[in-house]
Amino acid sequence: MPLLHHVVLRLAGVCDEVVVVIAPDAEEPPLPLGAPVSIVRDAREGEGPLAGAYTGLSAVRTELALLAGGDMPELQMSVLLEMLKVAVDAPVEAVVLADGERFRPLPAVLRIASARDAAHALLDSGRRRLRDLIDALRVAIVDEDTWHALDPDRRTLFDVDEPADLE
Repeated sequence: MPLLHHVVLRLAGVCDEVVVVIAPDAEEPPLPLGAPVSIVRDAREGEGPLAGAYTGLSAVRTELALLAGGDMPELQMSVLLEMLKVAVDAPVEAVVLADGERFRPLPAVLRIASARDAAHALLDSGRRRLRDLIDALRVAIVDEDTWHALDPDRRTLFDVDEPADLE
């Protein structure tokens, strides 16, 4: 199964729609059949992860978006559902996971309107990092004890750098 299929299927398990952002001239990847997924193209090549997030946020029509990397094949649904619950219950614009003394910018639950506006302003000022976006929003951080109880092996944070990592 292609790497992207793992991510799309896990997100489709907790989201009504999945938006995959690809480079302007990239070939469309094969997608899993039956998943509620659409493809959007980044407006500009090589502008970094924040630009890709902005493109995706601009295509989503819900109040909340769950942002994840296409290289995160082992997202745990229980952790994602906890993040979504916190986003619904707390007066915040983003929810992320604690990882040691810091937080991880992915996965993240974002309140679309606030995150899209902040991403646009950051891009206009030359910023390109996802962490900058999270820093610009009111954030709830799910503590490690909470999400680790749902994902003892910490697979939610696993990302694939090399094809062998998937094995």
